Amino acid sequence: MKNPQNDSNRDALVEARGLMRRDAQRGQILLHPTDFALEAGQRVVLTGPSGSGKSVFLRALALLDPPDGGELLWHGKTVGRTQIPSYRRHVAYLRQRPALIDGSVEDNLRYPWSLAVYRGSAFDAARVTSLLNAAGRDRDFLTRDAAELSGGEAQIVALVRVLQLDPEALLLDEPTASLDPESARTVETLIAHWFERERAARATVWVSHDPAQAQRVGERHLTMRAGVLSEAAGAFIDNPATGAPQ
Repeated sequence: MKNPQNDSNRDALVEARGLMRRDAQRGQILLHPTDFALEAGQRVVLTGPSGSGKSVFLRALALLDPPDGGELLWHGKTVGRTQIPSYRRHVAYLRQRPALIDGSVEDNLRYPWSLAVYRGSAFDAARVTSLLNAAGRDRDFLTRDAAELSGGEAQIVALVRVLQLDPEALLLDEPTASLDPESARTVETLIAHWFERERAARATVWVSHDPAQAQRVGERHLTMRAGVLSEAAGAFIDNPATGAPQ
């Protein structure tokens, strides 16, 4: 049975219609047929117990794992196989523990521009510096060896690597779960900085186990249980510019 979240919306950045996932080996349904629409300007937070399907949903939404049913629309049009690379550029997924390449921080930030999907664009040093400054880092940070970074620093690099590409939406799969509180708030601040620059055109879906964080980073609250997505009663009321509850 479908679990409607929003009516079909032509203005949605991303819309899932009956999206579902099964365990390939056991045939178990991991994500029941789900309807969901993410509109520009929304900050969505997704909570639920471990193993409930939150990551399954987010990875299916990112088209990192192929759905076993339903369809995914981007700006009202079905995402076909040939559109997937462009879709992933604009709807970016960030996981809990980022993978960095060998080399410096700058090497990691330049890496996406070597990929075919970003051909025609180039590394923007001023843009990267602005993002690093928002995370409390100066240009000297670019010369750091990626292998020597702390978990929080590595996540900042992974986040800046994504944000410099100017995605429309961020799908954040517990990006601060393994970080200390100071590093977690730095990541929150950096994402808020990116979001507020063009709030009318951007959106986030943030998976979190931390109730206090959920209130800071989300205005629309979804829950997941046993592969079923539901809209939580009520909405968070906070200050999106600062991430602090009012």
